Order: sequence, then C-alpha cells, then structure tokens
Amino acid sequence: MNAPNAAHEPLDARDRPARLTVGVVGAGRVGPALAAALRLAGHRPVAVSGVSDASVRRAAALLPDVPIVTPAEVLARAELVLLTVPDDALPGLVEGLAETGAVRPGQLIVHTSGRYGTRVLAPALRAGALPLALHPAMTFTGTSVDVQRLAGCSFGVTAPEELRLAAEALVIEMGGEPEWVAEESRPLYHAALALGANHLVTLVAQSMELLRTAGVEAPDRMLGPLLGAALDNALRSGDAALTGPVARGDAGTVAAHVAQLREHAPQAVAGYLAMARTTADRALAHGLLKPELAEDLLDVLADGGGADGGSTDGGSTGGGSTDGPKGEDR
Repeated sequence: MNAPNAAHEPLDARDRPARLTVGVVGAGRVGPALAAALRLAGHRPVAVSGVSDASVRRAAALLPDVPIVTPAEVLARAELVLLTVPDDALPGLVEGLAETGAVRPGQLIVHTSGRYGTRVLAPALRAGALPLALHPAMTFTGTSVDVQRLAGCSFGVTAPEELRLAAEALVIEMGGEPEWVAEESRPLYHAALALGANHLVTLVAQSMELLRTAGVEAPDRMLGPLLGAALDNALRSGDAALTGPVARGDAGTVAAHVAQLREHAPQAVAGYLAMARTTADRALAHGLLKPELAEDLLDVLADGGGADGGSTDGGSTGGGSTDGPKGEDR
C-alpha cells in the first residue's frame, strides 16, 4: 500500500492498477459505499453478500457487475473484507467465519462498527487475519451521494500498532480523515456520536411535527436556517452558544412550553424536560444562567416531571439502518 499523500486526497484509479481485491459482507447502507470509494482509489471490489431485496438493489447500484455471493465466498475471493453489519451481529459473524475456516492468513478483515475496536476480531486474528476497525462518522443513505460525503469524513480508527499506517492509508484513500481511537475508548466514542447525530434526527423530526401542529406550512424551511446557525455556533463556541428561555432563566416561558406540550404532544414532554434540565445545568456551570433565576426555572422543570408530565407513548422504535427482518446488513 502506498503512503498517503500529504493533501489527503483520494488516489486516482487511472494512475495505477488495482491493488487489493475487496469484498463486502453485509450490503446495507455502509458497505457498498465504502467499497465504491475504494474502487475509485484503485482497489477492485470482487464480491458482496446481502440478505434483503433492498441490499441486493443497493449493491447492484453502487457496485455494478460485482457478484452477490455468500459471506464465506466473499472471504474466499477478497484480500480486503469489509464486515458492515449491525454492531450486535458482528461478534457472532466473526466467530462463525473463523470457525468455518473462511478466514485466511494475511487477509485484511475490517469492520465498521463504532462500538467495537479490534478485540471483537480476535477469532479472525487467531486465524491469521489482519484486524482493522474503521468507523466512518457519517450518516448513510444507501445511495451514491454517500461516496461523495466520504470526502473529509472523519473515521474512528483502531488497529494494532503495526497496522496503524495501513489503516490510516485506507481511510485517506476513501477520502476520509483518520482519527485514532483507543480500544477501551470505542464505546464512549460511539456514545458521543449517537448522542449528537442520532438524537439530533429525533429532535428535528419532533420539532417539525410540533410546528405542523402549530400551523406552520413549511417547518423544514423555517428550521433550516435556524438549526444551521445553531449547529455552526455550537461547533465554534460550545456552551457559549446557548440561547433561549432556559439559558436566560425565563421560568414562565418554560412553564408555558410544558403546558402546551402536555396538551398537544404529551409524548414530547419527557424529552423536553430532560433536555431543559441538562441545558440549565450547563448554562449554570458556564455562567450563562444567573443563579437567582435558576431556582424558579428548576422548580418548573421539577414540577413538569410530576404525575401529569413526562408521560411517553410507550411505543417501540425501529432498528435504525438495517434492512432485513433480522437486521443482517449495516
């Protein structure tokens, strides 16, 4: 593998021949996009496995002419194997592939789970494989736009020290930016990303629903500039970017919010109260919320969490970005 160039730009496949054959186990939203990016860098996707009809269509769109085969056959054909399955499915998959003799010595086995480092690949390591954990800090759509979004995307990288340069080079070839994450820090790293990205989607969707209930015809158009500015300010200034009634200590306004949510969207009360308490704590700690105003505000938030408030609809949520009935593909 060539050393990465200083500009961290994807290498042009026209400048050199393909160097590694690439296989994908789990044609969810992530795997085909990464394989397509590796193809642009000069590697050669040769096999992909997928369970659902959506997986097969996605693989055909992003990796045309690459055959759909079993996971064992993917490993038989590829020098670099991407295991792009949901986190909870990864340990069993690795163990099963190793036990059946599918893993070959010298084979690069890469998983894209944020939760795990390379320890989860121990069965493959014992079979002689080279383990890498490369997690793209990006949300995926399952379309060709994902390949473009990899440009400048940070990857959480965990690998044995002797493979660190190889792992970072692969990330750079896909257009990403490697960020080293220690094995023991992977769960915290992943929790941080989920807190910021996954919960953001929930908050935005809930906000749009409430705006529609309030009669706003184009909530997305209203929220776009506001949320864009809030995100930019938060990334630049952290807690100093806090604004709004909680940070100002406007207890009466917050009480009115809670009352309206109880009437029109009781399922949103618990989330509002939890985020408001956290916001109040951070605003106090950073000197934005005056202590003399905080007491009334915290009283409102405490009362809001009583028997009449904080109720939820009790519904279960779906499994995120999985495709098949058992969530086989990431």
